Amino acid sequence: MVYLQSFRVPSRIDEENFFQDRFNMKVKRTCYDTTYPFDLFRHRELPEFCFTDITIFCGNNGSGKSSLLNVIAEKLKLERTTPFNRTDFFDDYVALCRYQLDRDIPTGSRIITSDGVFDKVLDIRRINDGIDGKRSDLINEYIEEHSLDAEPNRLGGFDDYDRWKRVYDMRNKNKTQSRFLKENLMRNIRERSNGESALSYFVDSIEERALYLLDEPENSLSPQNQLQLKYFIEDSVRSFGCQFIISTHSPFLLSLKGANIYDIDETPPTEKKWTELDCVRVYHDFFAENEDKFR
Repeated sequence: MVYLQSFRVPSRIDEENFFQDRFNMKVKRTCYDTTYPFDLFRHRELPEFCFTDITIFCGNNGSGKSSLLNVIAEKLKLERTTPFNRTDFFDDYVALCRYQLDRDIPTGSRIITSDGVFDKVLDIRRINDGIDGKRSDLINEYIEEHSLDAEPNRLGGFDDYDRWKRVYDMRNKNKTQSRFLKENLMRNIRERSNGESALSYFVDSIEERALYLLDEPENSLSPQNQLQLKYFIEDSVRSFGCQFIISTHSPFLLSLKGANIYDIDETPPTEKKWTELDCVRVYHDFFAENEDKFR
C-alpha cells in the first residue's frame, strides 16, 4: 500500500535563493554556527524520490540517509518517540520540501529510530533491575518463613494467622523456591536478550495500514533477527497494507522483496539492485575470498 508517493528536498537553487533573500533576517545574523540541514545535499543533485511499498536509502556513514528520514518525518508530521539533531534552520529547510501523496497518511504512522530502540532496551534493563531486587526480597522471605514452626502454639491476632497460613500453604502444597517465586513475581523480561527485545519493539510498534520510516533498524539485531525483521516487514506489506521507507546498509534488509533502493553514495543518487551496492559487494568479496574455510 503506497501512501507517500514522492518527496523532493530543496534544490541547489532553492537553497541559494533562501540565503540570498534580502528580507530574510535570520540569514543575516551571525549567532549561528550551523545551518544544517542546508548544505548537506546542495551539491548532491538529489532527485525527486519516488516511493513504492518498500523504499530503501542505502549509503555509507555520513551519507545523509538518516537526515533524509528525519526531514521526511518532520514534513509529514509523523509520530516519533526520541529527539533528533535539529537546528534553528531545520524548520526552514523542511518548509522548502515538497511531497505528493497517493492517499492520506493514516493515523499511527511514525518514524522509528535506533535511538528509540536503544531507549526501549534500556527501559527493559531498568525493569529487570527492579525485578531482581524484588526476587531477592522474595527469596529472603521464603527462607525466613520456612524457618518458622509449622504450627505456632499461639495465635495472637490476624498477623500471626496470616504468617501461619503462608507457612501452611507452602508446606502442604509442597512449593519449591522456584515455584514460590513464579507465583509471586512478574515474568522476568530478561528472558529476552537485547536483540530479541529490539525485534519485539518493531513487532509491537508496527500495526496495520500505516506508513513507517525505519532508521537503521538492523542496529542491535543479530543476523538471525535481521532476517526475522525482513520477513516481518514483507508480511506487513503483503498482508497488512503497510508502507516502509528504510535507511540501512544491512544486506538482509536490502534484499527485501520488491524494494526500490536508492544508492545515496552516488551523485546524483541512483536506483540499484541490492546485489549491485558496494556495501553488499564487500560481504560478497569477503566470503568469496574465504570460501575454502567453509568447506
